[in-house]
Amino acid sequence: MTSRERIKAAFLHTEPDRTPAFEYVLLSPVAHTVLGRKYEDYGGDMNAWVTYAEELGYEKALKQYAIDRIEIAQKLGHDLIYCVPNPPDSVLKKEPVIDNTPYDDPVEIIKKNNLLTKKKLEQPLHEFIVYSFLRKEMEIHNMDLPIYAPAFTHGIWTNTDLMETMYLEPETAHEHFSLCTETSLRMIEAYMDLGIEIIGVGGDFAGNRPLISPDMYRNFIMPELRKITDLIRSRGKFSVNASDGDLWNVIDDFLIGSGVDGYGEIDAGAGMDMGKLKKRFGNRITLLGNIDCGRLLSFGSEEEICKSVRRCLEDGLGSGGHIFTASNAIAGSVGIKNYLCMVNEYREFFGLAKISVESR
Repeated sequence: MTSRERIKAAFLHTEPDRTPAFEYVLLSPVAHTVLGRKYEDYGGDMNAWVTYAEELGYEKALKQYAIDRIEIAQKLGHDLIYCVPNPPDSVLKKEPVIDNTPYDDPVEIIKKNNLLTKKKLEQPLHEFIVYSFLRKEMEIHNMDLPIYAPAFTHGIWTNTDLMETMYLEPETAHEHFSLCTETSLRMIEAYMDLGIEIIGVGGDFAGNRPLISPDMYRNFIMPELRKITDLIRSRGKFSVNASDGDLWNVIDDFLIGSGVDGYGEIDAGAGMDMGKLKKRFGNRITLLGNIDCGRLLSFGSEEEICKSVRRCLEDGLGSGGHIFTASNAIAGSVGIKNYLCMVNEYREFFGLAKISVESR
């Protein structure tokens, strides 16, 4: 099977030749070590990338980013590329962000933010040229990996003003989420024009438990996501709802009510168990994950990692529906030794040759 066929099988719940794999977010020092050279990722450290782009030139920096991403995918045997949109070239101007908000009242803050969002929606989107660079780089290397891009606008994480407004003035909160939907739909239309196949929706709203009640999720967020997922499905593409945290008390609305095809950022450390999810939703939801990147990959032993990988793969088997990746970002706390332990345990499980890289 090709990578594209593997990913399609995972979403259509037909049996692939092996569980497809990718990495959701792979940052340095692991990415640096895999490449054997300096790696700058605007999605991981915008300030460092802007400095890099000033030295190299904006377009050259984006082209190099695409080259690096494809080389990483080649070296690690990925079947899918997750990539956030490139920033506009205006980021190189380093214009100061001025917040003139004169309010302490959370409702007034959200009202002002809603007005700002409306103004942004009147302006044209900047070009998402990184995706074209990725396609061109894949053509050079005779690769054909589906692309997964984010339209995560409905998250709540750390936005206490929004959470308070949901209680104090629901109509203003509804307007906020409706504008989030408009923002997402505009991005998705641009993605469709670029041929992007998988789109992330939703956004973080949980930690050890959801930050809002199931009723609030059902009332404010789920109907908005349904508008988005209906469009994505009508175009023959796939949607993935993503949030860290323990989602068990809202899981049916999060997955079935929202109408998504997949579940990403599955947080094993918060109790989101692959086996339980597969039994409950495996015939209709594709599960992307879920090796814990917080404690396990950062601080666990190789034995613990191998055991977790095998269990995750075994629990995810059966009629597609599983794409192997870490639960979230491979950030600075993850060492190359532990990361390669995860990668190579996956490869050994499916009889693939192990990967080695030089630490520099």
